[in-house]
Amino acid sequence: MRMPALFLSHGAPPLVDDPTWTAQLRDLAASLPRPKMILVASAHWESAPLMLGATETVPLVYDFGGFAPRYHQVRYNAPGAPELADKVAKSMPDHQTVARTDRGLDHGAYVPLTVMYPDADIPVLQMSLPTLEPDRLLEIGRRLAPLRDEGVLVIGSGFTTHGLPFLRDWRPEAAAPGWSAEFDAWTAETLSRGAVDELADFRDRAPGMPYAHPTIEHFAPMFLTLGASTDPAQAPDQPIEGFWMGLAKRSFQVV
Repeated sequence: MRMPALFLSHGAPPLVDDPTWTAQLRDLAASLPRPKMILVASAHWESAPLMLGATETVPLVYDFGGFAPRYHQVRYNAPGAPELADKVAKSMPDHQTVARTDRGLDHGAYVPLTVMYPDADIPVLQMSLPTLEPDRLLEIGRRLAPLRDEGVLVIGSGFTTHGLPFLRDWRPEAAAPGWSAEFDAWTAETLSRGAVDELADFRDRAPGMPYAHPTIEHFAPMFLTLGASTDPAQAPDQPIEGFWMGLAKRSFQVV
């Protein structure tokens, strides 16, 4: 069973209160084969060397502030994936150090999973982003791609635009600022052509920069997903689009 690989715009904890976005995530999950295991790399865990998270029990990391206390009470008691951790480590080149930690799932990992797989019955492993450079993440994705043949759902979790310092309207239904809409349209069109090299050069090519990504950690996970594709130049399906608080929630899947 070959699983696709996903890039998800993951949203903040209040995503779970948005009926449109949660319906989109549920529909996406329902369209996929059921994963045997889930491997996720989130924008919220940058660490080199490559780190693999908790594999026995999988706690949550409440790595946010300013939200209602109930968001700190969320639980997602998914089983760990020690076998998957071993396979990820073995898939990396000999010169690349892979370390382990008992770190749990941050909100970039667990928030979408609570919507897509609410029963928390699929083993899940989070890995760090050891770099933000597109070429290196594409290579890591290529090394992870064979895991898809073993029923592993590979997820890069970020946000298609993430210019938080430049938002002025914090309502979920807020109109997209020009920089967000322009960057999102460019991303959609560039993905539709399978132009990975252009995407990798987004800092110089994309309209809306640097406002769309004053820091690039939320765009970087896209390249891990593209690297895990059978053919990175093949146009991915883009089942989720639109905006939330003016930020582009575009998400895609590769085969």
